[in-house]
Parts: sequence; C-alpha cells; structure tokens
Amino acid sequence: MNLKKRLLRNKHNIMTSIKEQFDLSKYTTMGVKANARYFVEIHSIEELEKALEIAENKELPILVLGGGSNILFVDDFNGLVILNKIEGIEIISEDKSDVIIEFGAGENWHQIVLYCIQKGFGGIENLSLIPGTVGAAPIQNIGAYGVELKDVFVSLDAFLINQGDIKSFSKSECKFGYRDSVFKKELKGKAIITNVRLKLSKHGKPNIEYASLKQRLKERGVSNPSIEDVSNAVIEVRQSKLPDPNEIGNTGSFFKNPVISVYQFDELKKQFKNLSGYPVSERQVKVPAGWLIEQAGWKGKRNGDAGVHSKQALVLVNYGNAAGKEIWALAIEIVDSVYQKFEIRLTPEVNILP
Repeated sequence: MNLKKRLLRNKHNIMTSIKEQFDLSKYTTMGVKANARYFVEIHSIEELEKALEIAENKELPILVLGGGSNILFVDDFNGLVILNKIEGIEIISEDKSDVIIEFGAGENWHQIVLYCIQKGFGGIENLSLIPGTVGAAPIQNIGAYGVELKDVFVSLDAFLINQGDIKSFSKSECKFGYRDSVFKKELKGKAIITNVRLKLSKHGKPNIEYASLKQRLKERGVSNPSIEDVSNAVIEVRQSKLPDPNEIGNTGSFFKNPVISVYQFDELKKQFKNLSGYPVSERQVKVPAGWLIEQAGWKGKRNGDAGVHSKQALVLVNYGNAAGKEIWALAIEIVDSVYQKFEIRLTPEVNILP
C-alpha cells in the first residue's frame, strides 16, 4: 500500500484511544512532569481529523507532539495533546543522480537518516542522531555540521486546522531561516505536518567543511569519506558533547546561537580574545551560545535538579525531578547573566509551553 493510502487509512477507534490527565513525562526528552487534560495517538489523516473534531467540540486548545525533543512544559497542558505517529516511506521519483523520497511525519528522524545511508542516498548524513521526528524537522529547519534541512527539502503536506484541508508547501512557502520556519511564526498552532519530501543524491560528495567533523574524520584516518563515514563521525562527535536523553533529561541545544553585527563582534573581540564567530553575511556574525554561557560561569552549575551540563554549557538538563518551571527559571537566569556580560540576548531554541 502506498504512503498516501496509508495516511488516509483509519487504524483505531479514536474515541476509545483518548486518555485523560495523561502524564507526558515519558513523551518529552526533558522528562519533566506535566499532564495533558486529554491525549491521543494518531496514525492517519482520518484519525487526525477526528481528533481535531473532538477538540473543537470540547473547545480545547491542541498541541501536536512528535519526538518531544524540542519542547519544555512549564505547566500542565489544559487541552488535547495529539501524538503524531503517521509513518511511511515512499520513493516518489528518481533518476541516475537523485531521488525524491516522501516520509510520514511520525517517522523517527535518525532512523530515516540511517535508512537513506543504507540505500546510498546522501545529503542528510550530517544530521545523524538529531532527536525527534520527520514532521518536526521542517518546523525547526534542523541543522548540524554545515547542513540544514532546507538544503535537501522539496516540499511538505500539512493539515490546515482552520480550513480543514491538506495544503502542500514548497521550500519558499516554508520561509526557512536559522532554526526557524513559517510553522514557528504565522502558522504556529495552525498547521499539522503530515508528510515531508526530500531530494537526496546518489553520488554526491559529503559536506565535511565543519571543523570538528573534519578533525574527527582525520583522527579516524579517513581521507575520502563515504556518507556512512560522515554519519559515524557525526554520531561520535555528538555523543562526546551531548548527553543521552535516555540517561539524563535534556533537549539538546537549549538556546540558539545568536547572530550579532560585525561591529559588535569586533568590539567584543577586543575584550574577549577567544570569542569565535561564523560570518552569516557581510554585516552579521553568528557566535556560539555555549561559549557565552560558559564564560558567564554557568557550565556545570546546578539549582536542585535543574542544571547546565558539565561538558556542554548549551545544554540544560533535568537531573531527575526538576519541574519545568525550575528549568525555565534557570534559563531566564542564564539569559540575564549573558546579557549583562556581553549585551547579547539569548533566545530559546526549545519551544516553551504553555
């Protein structure tokens, strides 16, 4: 059965699947305790439509969850949480050099990266081990080690809640930016992604320009890396820097790397010789948020069970029983501290709810 038919197929009686006062702690990588007033898992567009109808009848706000890797619940959610489990992988078209593949939004991101590598399809190997689902990837325009989702993106389909219909979005319509898209702005809370199409290369040359990736490949003695070599190196680098959510609650990078003016960067460089930056344009420079946080004295700090990771200051962690409010309070302290020291205002990469 092709993906389109699977998307429309109804697998469950959704009314009997809805749970009340549902604990969401196991459905987010931060692992904070938060209850959803109602919770349902959907596997098709038909089930999605029924879930939205229930929410409308009960006048409930809705929240769509994927892998829960980019969200922090500060309190309980007094509405309907929809867990998107729409799956499926289908080759839409291919020729000698490229292939376009459609993925269900509920597919695990890292698993589809491994699938593509196994098939010899290159383009997303640098995005290995990023937690979450395919449907969340365009919302965030995920990126790592010199590659962003937009580099391989073709289009996606999303269910527009107010219109009650599916709309296809091109790359330009998604308005991709740095960890940003139209789905975090104008369409936030108004569209639910159901499937995503990516264009991958059969014979492309891997991108190994990122310094830490290039260094890891050199350490492994790899001079002409395959896409699998790049993926393995990325996984090693990520595992050496970022804690495993299965061992300690976290959302990966909590803050965006801020973009500042070249003038401000040059002025800061006079005072902080070790400050590094990556040109974004002739007028702007991206600076590493983790370095700023570390210089402000936060690396390894802990307030109760809410803390800053000892190896990577960009990662906030839940040591066991931290409440969402405690982690958010810590984040606010960090933002204020960094601003006082550098006059740079950090912004969360993580979605803060409610």
